[in-house]
Amino acid sequence: MGDKYKKRKFGWVWSFAGEQDKLEAALEVGGAGYPALAAVNIKKNAVLHHRGGFSKDSINEFLQYVIAGRVAPSVLRKEVPKLRKATPWDGKDGQLPVEEDYSDLDDIELEPLKTEL
Repeated sequence: MGDKYKKRKFGWVWSFAGEQDKLEAALEVGGAGYPALAAVNIKKNAVLHHRGGFSKDSINEFLQYVIAGRVAPSVLRKEVPKLRKATPWDGKDGQLPVEEDYSDLDDIELEPLKTEL
């Protein structure tokens, strides 16, 4: 997708969730909503939030709407901070947490529920 829009005066920034928390707060993205995509115009103090799916087609449609001016911008309420230096991604997925083994609970006998009408 970058090749399609490389003639436009777009800049791209990618960060994993929580790495640039001050930027996320300024753009009002993140929190419980990942992945997140926003278009920012610093000169106009405006941000446009992508609310659709995170697929190639959906992102392309959003960018087309941004270019055509068909997305209503919101005012940036906070100054966009300088990005802090981040640890480069190693290209590997993170480790899943170890699930606890509950197989020893299988032999517990529970009393039947009493249902009163």
